[in-house]
Amino acid sequence: MPTPQLQYNNDGTPSVLRKKVVYTDLNFYKRSDVLYQLTAIFCERFLPPYGDRTVDQMVQAARSTKQNIAEGSTDGQTSVEVELKLLGIARGSNQELLEDYTDYLKKHGKQEWWKKNPRFEALHTFCKEHTAVEDYQKYFGKWTDEEMANCAICLCHMVDKAMETYIRRKDHEFVTEGGIRERMTAARLGYRNNQKEIIENLSHENEELKKEIARQNNEITRLQSIIRSLGGHTG
Repeated sequence: MPTPQLQYNNDGTPSVLRKKVVYTDLNFYKRSDVLYQLTAIFCERFLPPYGDRTVDQMVQAARSTKQNIAEGSTDGQTSVEVELKLLGIARGSNQELLEDYTDYLKKHGKQEWWKKNPRFEALHTFCKEHTAVEDYQKYFGKWTDEEMANCAICLCHMVDKAMETYIRRKDHEFVTEGGIRERMTAARLGYRNNQKEIIENLSHENEELKKEIARQNNEITRLQSIIRSLGGHTG
């Protein structure tokens, strides 16, 4: 049976909730947020506002990636199964977005940068070192479509790789520790064991108190006997 690593409430009772994940601290979430903002501007600048379903598809894919990471990480407090499912959806949406950008470059005769491209290394380093939207926004109105698309592709690859590692770790955690049922069972057993320990401690304290009372009674009896003997001697 898996052995969950339980959290504990302030009163010492075990909790079925998992340790909270602050998803806004996850680098792949931050990059997914950049991708969402970048994609909205990219579509606004380089794709027709009407008659092209690609716009809705790209924006929705970018939004789905970001939102499912947030929802999955939040729901993970109670269910790792739901978390894995939503993170899987997020990864799929990110892959869809990646395909849309590569398709755009092919369709418009633009170049997808690789390591042999002198601009790739600088772009890769920039994306690796920066995760905040603010670091990218100043370029959204300046970059060409080729530059924005390649930046998005680079970010998509980084998000995918990081999510793959993260999902594998969560999967291992689920296998070794179990899901909500195992946590509920462990929490109840932990609570019962805790109550049993409390009762045993109280019982031990009660026995010690009985012994102390008996000792005090014996001392009182001894002192009363001494007092009586002193009284009889004086008389």
